[in-house]
Amino acid sequence: MDGRGTADRRPARFVIIAALALGLIVGALLGLVGGGGSILAVPALVYGVGLPLSEAIPSSLIVVGAASAVAVIPRLRRGVNWQLAAIIGAAGVATAYLGAMVNRLIDPRVLLGAFAVIMVIAGVRMFFPTRSVGGPCALPGGGVKWRSCLPRALATGAVVGFLTGLLGVGGGFLIVPALTLVLGLSMSVTIGTSLVIIVINAAAGFTAYLGDVQIDWAVTGAFAATAMVASLAAGRFGRGLPDVVLKRGFAVLVLIIAAYVAVRTVVS
Repeated sequence: MDGRGTADRRPARFVIIAALALGLIVGALLGLVGGGGSILAVPALVYGVGLPLSEAIPSSLIVVGAASAVAVIPRLRRGVNWQLAAIIGAAGVATAYLGAMVNRLIDPRVLLGAFAVIMVIAGVRMFFPTRSVGGPCALPGGGVKWRSCLPRALATGAVVGFLTGLLGVGGGFLIVPALTLVLGLSMSVTIGTSLVIIVINAAAGFTAYLGDVQIDWAVTGAFAATAMVASLAAGRFGRGLPDVVLKRGFAVLVLIIAAYVAVRTVVS
């Protein structure tokens, strides 16, 4: 795989059907765990739909941004820490542009290899238990310990923003562990906060590509439409599922996709 897709050699009907089906999977993961769908969007667009990598990255940012915006709707009232979301999101805006600049300098095969490595790390980490509350940020009453939390929040936002621009991911697969493990938020608040940050990062990452790439709006629109529907439905359904089931199921899926991407990259 050299980063060039095969959409131009596939029937248009097949491409749209693939986009619709894969959008359901990506949206469902975003709605269930507040992340994860974005890390699958780029491989899905490259290998499943057949877009070239240069087009798949900005297209994935449209998809995950739109799906995350819809998925957060049921959590708007009590499921988002808006202060942390704003700080982490703002910290990632500048580094998203930096990541997009670096993206243009790196061979697509190297990017896909890096993508596979990050997916493995994220998948393995999801097998480990996470504490619900505690750490440098969370206070018992739901407040934030800003003195110890602010530097960590800014660092988290900078790293996630860079990866957003570099690899076309919303960053939820990094944000969710960071909010629970590094910042100590509860899972109920983590999911909604992560979705808001993904929207900010995806918007910043996409604007960094404006004027530099052509988007297949039919494919991207089909992918995004089903992702939005699935994210809303999964967000409501996921409230009744244990966190451990969601995390481990997601981890297995991510590791399978990582292995596939790695093999395709090496074979090419």
